[in-house]
Amino acid sequence: LTLSPLPARRMQGAGTALHELLVSAQRRGCLTAGVYESAKLMNVDPDNVAFCVLAADQEDEGDIALQIHFTLIQAFCCENDIDIVRVNDVAKLAAIVGPSEDSGEPRDLHCILITNPNEEGWKDPALEKLNLFCEESRNVNDWVPTITLPE
Repeated sequence: LTLSPLPARRMQGAGTALHELLVSAQRRGCLTAGVYESAKLMNVDPDNVAFCVLAADQEDEGDIALQIHFTLIQAFCCENDIDIVRVNDVAKLAAIVGPSEDSGEPRDLHCILITNPNEEGWKDPALEKLNLFCEESRNVNDWVPTITLPE
């Protein structure tokens, strides 16, 4: 019995939802970018982390330090029931998230955390879609599904 991966339509839906989530999280100020910044936040306030995105391009595959960070972040997310996805296109992420608002510097987008906004009862429909996508992926033993962002 082989489990088929999720249909392409679901993948596309997940990519669109991720795009929407990143835009709205950035607008609400609940997006943290950077491996170190993310690790710091997870250490201090894990309950506030709602979603995690790991991003790597082809050339990042040989970066051993980055892969170790990814492994640790994945383990942390699994332990704390934080949904996590991978994206294989850092440039597309940069186009959505853009440079740091404070300095205008390009940000480290290898890890992005979405935190819960302080507004009570605020539910992001895009986040709900992604949570469902991650849950369905786990059901077919895909613990860190890869999402392709829309063009």
